[in-house]
Amino acid sequence: MNRTVRTAVLSVALTGLVALGLSACSEEEAVDAVDKVVDQTYEVTYEVTGKNVASIEFNGGGGKAMDPETTTVEKPALPWKKTVTLRGIMPSAVMPISSDPSVSCTIVHKGKVIAEEKGESLINAGGCVAESPIGT
Repeated sequence: MNRTVRTAVLSVALTGLVALGLSACSEEEAVDAVDKVVDQTYEVTYEVTGKNVASIEFNGGGGKAMDPETTTVEKPALPWKKTVTLRGIMPSAVMPISSDPSVSCTIVHKGKVIAEEKGESLINAGGCVAESPIGT
């Protein structure tokens, strides 16, 4: 997995776990809250626009929250769109690989854009990454 994407995914997942732990009154309540969140699923749609994208790496829902499996699409037709189902605190992440400043990515959940990057900020941010909406 791309090191930048893995670092971003781990950071978002840890933030979600800390928030869950801080909002719980006892250890037992914290365990119950995590169990409930882990069993829930949510759907996001990744979108990539622009030109000259060599590949797109994204979290497709496989693996574990702290170690998600990514999927790579080589030489995608643009604009590109993919809807995936993620589980629990697993963050959504999409990283288009391109040196073209016209490239942008978005992550949409229930019709609302929850992450968006373009051009230089897309490269600096390591793509689009958003924390799980479950438990927030």
